[in-house]
Amino acid sequence: MNILDIMKYLPHRYPFLLVDRVLDCVPGETLTAIKNVTINEPFFQGHFPHHPVMPGVLIIEAMAQTGGLLLMDQIPDRDKKVVYFMGIDGVKFRKPVLPGDQLRMEVEMLQFRGKIAKMKGTAYVDGKVACEAEMLAGV
Repeated sequence: MNILDIMKYLPHRYPFLLVDRVLDCVPGETLTAIKNVTINEPFFQGHFPHHPVMPGVLIIEAMAQTGGLLLMDQIPDRDKKVVYFMGIDGVKFRKPVLPGDQLRMEVEMLQFRGKIAKMKGTAYVDGKVACEAEMLAGV
């Protein structure tokens, strides 16, 4: 999926759309996407001016949006539905994400019952884990 396809699935728009491309998807099981991190991101103006680091909450949001893509692929009438972030567990930040990095998010569906999904997300930079978490989402 390219960015135009992604925008058909997610309601997010600039500056809050944090997925640039979907690389791989096994429907209902896994989805892999990327976010190209550039110095032009608006959050770098204040986080931090002389040491730019992508905020951890935005790394989590990028993983959550990746999970939303995985989840919305399974939802009938998705154009009439919205996925809401409901909870997060076991968050660990392992490596800072800097301008010039490519964030690779891999999300795995752990459980999907009714309208609630539990997913495991892992974000990588250069093959090393930058962040990991379990996330809950509701349709």
